[in-house]
Amino acid sequence: MRLEKRQPSGREKDEASLQLLEKLREQLYSSNISTVRQSAFHLSWMQEDGLEILREALLGDTPRRTKSAAAYGLRKMRGRMRKRAEQTLIEGTSDSDRLTAEISHNALVAVQKSKSPPKHAPRSKAKFEIREIPGKSHPKRQPHQGKRPDGHKPSHRR
Repeated sequence: MRLEKRQPSGREKDEASLQLLEKLREQLYSSNISTVRQSAFHLSWMQEDGLEILREALLGDTPRRTKSAAAYGLRKMRGRMRKRAEQTLIEGTSDSDRLTAEISHNALVAVQKSKSPPKHAPRSKAKFEIREIPGKSHPKRQPHQGKRPDGHKPSHRR
């Protein structure tokens, strides 16, 4: 598939970042699904530029694997781009292309599932009452008197 030249947004810092974005964009349209998915994940870390490329891939006239990978990349967006990525997925659900709408809907379901609270309720910090355990019934001993049986005090010399 021949891609049109992407217009730089001006946010790129140098030539290396331009080349990296172009490389990831080309890989997003690859025939190898593993490469496509990896490039979508890497684009999810690229903030505005990554969002722009993933949005183009999801909402454009692209193959199913590219749309699915773009939805995956949008799901994996973090930080300040997360809400904008979710808005793109919501926009994709109302797209006229049935495939785009289905992929976007499934991605939104996955996002909502990851946001839901855990199934197990967190354990409450219950305080346990500490009770004394009664001992075995032994005959009571006489307390030590400090004297030997022969009546002398114990000597402390050794």
